[in-house]
Amino acid sequence: MYNSKEIKDILFTHGADLCGIANIARFKNAPDGFTPTDIYNKTKSVLVFAQKLPAGTINAKSCIPYTHINDLIMRAVDQMTFKISCHLDNLGIENVIIPTDDPYEYWDAEKTTGKAILSLRHAAWLAGLGKLGKNTLLINDQYGNMIQIGAILLPIELAPDPMAEYEVCPEECDLCIEDCPVSALDGNTVDQKLCRPVSNSKNEKGYYLKKCYKCRSACPNFAGIN
Repeated sequence: MYNSKEIKDILFTHGADLCGIANIARFKNAPDGFTPTDIYNKTKSVLVFAQKLPAGTINAKSCIPYTHINDLIMRAVDQMTFKISCHLDNLGIENVIIPTDDPYEYWDAEKTTGKAILSLRHAAWLAGLGKLGKNTLLINDQYGNMIQIGAILLPIELAPDPMAEYEVCPEECDLCIEDCPVSALDGNTVDQKLCRPVSNSKNEKGYYLKKCYKCRSACPNFAGIN
């Protein structure tokens, strides 16, 4: 049987910058219908990993570089997830992959709110990869919020990683909330109905652009905790 270190070494071999493990008990407060066992009833451990984005991209005056890197990183993490899944499968370890973003089933048309089958930012928090900030993003001490997360569900018990204890949002800091142009943040959640029209915009050519990411860039710890 493989141990936690051996499993995580596989992830690092395939390019993960961060890796952590959460046992199923840590998901006891997840909403009904959105737990790992709702997806795969054999789940005993959740393997969570991330790849960093080039932090300088966020400082470009044009939204094109960030839009492009966002598209690239999502494809890269999904490809990484696929390769890790195949590697585990070849070792005889059954596993179920979670997409890094789309597709998802839940959609509230009135609120224009979607929910992934598993919240990866919460899974990453439970696996010790960081803590959730007031901008609702996962913030890691090394890479800040400039990361893309992936996950794989496993039917084997692995030693979980300790959860992060460092501080990511000083109590007095509300920059992400104050900088949001549509007041979509309240420090705990994001109003997707307000956020979506400004964060994802389709231009006359038909391209979808990430035009607003101030919740990410306004954070003093966007590239890591100083």
